[in-house]
Amino acid sequence: MRKNAMQSKTMPSKDDIVKGVKEALKNNYRKSVEEASQQEIYQALALTVKEVVMDQWYNTQREMDKQDPKVVYYMSMEFLMGRALGNNLINLCAYEAAQEAMKELGLDLNEIEDQEPDPALGNGGLGRLAACFMDSLATLGYGAYGCGIRYRYGMFKQRISDGFQVEVPDNWLKDGYPFEMKRPEYCYEVKFGGNVRVDNKEDGSLTFVHENYQSVLAVPYDMPILGYNNGIVDTLMIWDAQPKEIFSLDSFDKGLYDKAVAQENLARNLVEVLYPNDNHVAGKELRLKQQYFFVSASIQRALERFHKSHDDIHLLPEKVTFQMNDTHPTVAVAELMRILLDEEGLTWEDAWDITTRTVAYTNHTIMAEALEKWPIEIFRRLLPRIYQIVDEINRRFEQDIRDRFPGDEEKVKKMAILYDGQVKMAHLAIAAGYSVNGVARLHTEILKNQELHDFYEMFPEKFNNKTNGITQRRFLAHGNPMLANWVTQQIGDGWITDLSQMEKLIPLAEKKKARDEFAAIKRANKVRLAEYIKKHNGIEVNPDSIFDVQVKRLHEYKRQLMNILHVMYLYNELLEHPDMEFIPRTFIFGAKAAAGYRNAKLSIKLINSVAEIINNDKSIDGKIKVVFIEDYKVSNAEMIFAAADVSEQISTASKEASGTGNMKFMLNGAVTIGTMDGANVEMYEEVGADNIFIFGMSSDEIIAHEKNKDYHAKDIYNNDPGIRRVLNQLVDGTYSFNDKELFRELYNALLNSQDGASADRYFILGDFRSYAETQKRVAKLYADQDAWNRVALLNVAHVGKFSSDRTIQEYVDDIWKLDLIK
Repeated sequence: MRKNAMQSKTMPSKDDIVKGVKEALKNNYRKSVEEASQQEIYQALALTVKEVVMDQWYNTQREMDKQDPKVVYYMSMEFLMGRALGNNLINLCAYEAAQEAMKELGLDLNEIEDQEPDPALGNGGLGRLAACFMDSLATLGYGAYGCGIRYRYGMFKQRISDGFQVEVPDNWLKDGYPFEMKRPEYCYEVKFGGNVRVDNKEDGSLTFVHENYQSVLAVPYDMPILGYNNGIVDTLMIWDAQPKEIFSLDSFDKGLYDKAVAQENLARNLVEVLYPNDNHVAGKELRLKQQYFFVSASIQRALERFHKSHDDIHLLPEKVTFQMNDTHPTVAVAELMRILLDEEGLTWEDAWDITTRTVAYTNHTIMAEALEKWPIEIFRRLLPRIYQIVDEINRRFEQDIRDRFPGDEEKVKKMAILYDGQVKMAHLAIAAGYSVNGVARLHTEILKNQELHDFYEMFPEKFNNKTNGITQRRFLAHGNPMLANWVTQQIGDGWITDLSQMEKLIPLAEKKKARDEFAAIKRANKVRLAEYIKKHNGIEVNPDSIFDVQVKRLHEYKRQLMNILHVMYLYNELLEHPDMEFIPRTFIFGAKAAAGYRNAKLSIKLINSVAEIINNDKSIDGKIKVVFIEDYKVSNAEMIFAAADVSEQISTASKEASGTGNMKFMLNGAVTIGTMDGANVEMYEEVGADNIFIFGMSSDEIIAHEKNKDYHAKDIYNNDPGIRRVLNQLVDGTYSFNDKELFRELYNALLNSQDGASADRYFILGDFRSYAETQKRVAKLYADQDAWNRVALLNVAHVGKFSSDRTIQEYVDDIWKLDLIK
């Protein structure tokens, strides 16, 4: 941990916080503590904390202006931050002081924290990774700006009604958000549509003039990202959209009512929701506009900041790097080129040289269909100047391919940025980026050898791996304080900034006293989660049962469907053999499905339908319970990770890029059941084969089946009575109150080829028996509680590699070459 001389204000004491809260309540609400609501007290405490944060934030920016370090702009469509108050208190080393202050005021800090909404700025692992990275950048002492959108309603707040997911707006800003700061002085115009006029200059060169466009103003809201106990505060800048003209009276007077508010509607639509449904043209257009909106605004602000200290734009790669988090921000390549060409007046060669030394790309998906592609017609119409630049990049890139691979026109087709009526954003990112990284070793190897092999052949020096990580400050220090305090008592607090120190716990796994203490903490966390489930779901669960947990974005390759089919299988076994030995299990799910993803939403309905039947069957005496946690998010995730016994990481091998939920569970002492996929492979290497439950086909086997087309799910169905019975229950009314068609699409997806996709595309039936047998091994180990506790504790002890601090330091050393803020 690096202490920083910039800490000009001591950390707030209990008395400071008590005084600050009282003053904030008086000044903002004209109320005393006794009169204030819980929300008002939260706001007052947040403002008290913010006062300390602002002091450090101001000092950090002054030092950055003075030292002029190289900084990274981390561009991401989502940042799944989680609540800020508790995390900021942890990183200020003031959490205990705040607890004592609230206690003195007759309040409970946990209840006050619950007043804060989760900022609805992200949804899944991509956004949570970005949040962990920002935390680590500040903690390690590097200058960084996160760049995203200030979504007013996020993706959605999930409600479960009659077992179905219902999407409602997530109005997280309704009470205001104390940790953001509007910065109208950094306001930039972003243009859409229109046409490009080409003028000839006297010297024979061309100028490109964008005209007849619509535009909005991008206005940033900055949020502080605190480093742990070092005085460094980085910035998350999230962009709001405002109309250039709120209301056109002239258009209104002419009866053109829609045109009168067109600019206001454009601005509002841009920032309403994350990932609008793109099953239609309007949705596709809105997504592309969103991506260009935040990218253009971020680059404009970055270059303005650069020019405050530098006149020579050629120095940009020495002071700035733009990291594109997946393909969503890839339009940054063409936008940077546009500014360098049209505003800085550089030649194409100079602009391309600067761009290709400034932008870098992280790939987050192995699945080819998830690599973004835009219809050329939409792209050209919405972003005419950007399209011209992409077209020229593609022309030159195709020539480079032909020069490198003479006569191989097939390779040109496969690698072209513009082909078959589409703009291929991943191809643009790789052609321009100076670095292309995967996020787990297996993922990177598959990219190099399979999905992106042609690009690897051409640019082997660009490809590298950066295995993902998580911040232990959020997911242990804050999320599991009992375990965090116990770890600190055993090995000191160095793990908070150096997770590799967890290996000091290894000898304790061999000591009965330590195992018992560890187990007592786990059970207390299970009781806490059981109380949450009782309050929110109305279901009583047994804290002494196995808490078997799968919480993550719902996608078919993540195979929540296999999990619930196995629950149905176990239930059948119990009904047939009521006296069989059976360790009680509580199966806990949490997941959001994209609004337009029908099979994912049907899987949620199936989980809830199975839960309704099993949870109300008194004949099995509570041996199985099924729980679906509504509106899964960071704040309830912290509680779930702390309580889990079993971590379900069961994606189809070769499909998951990395996963980070697996690491959060491991950090909190859950034992993984999983395939050799993503970061599971590296977890297996770290913790050892005896301390993780691996099942299923390997990535090589899956890839071979896909290539040879020799996997036949129906043969498994026909030859395995247990599997056949479970699948038949999808369409015989068992779990659908005799509506035999309700789950027909899930049944068909497993057994019938459709829309060009093979039956059981994600090999659920192929891995089912291996999964079921491995679950028996899980139960057998859990029956020996002391042996289980040893394995669980060894998982915590071997988690050191999976800190985002380690990941970020690798990015800095190998890719970004950032300078420390001294």
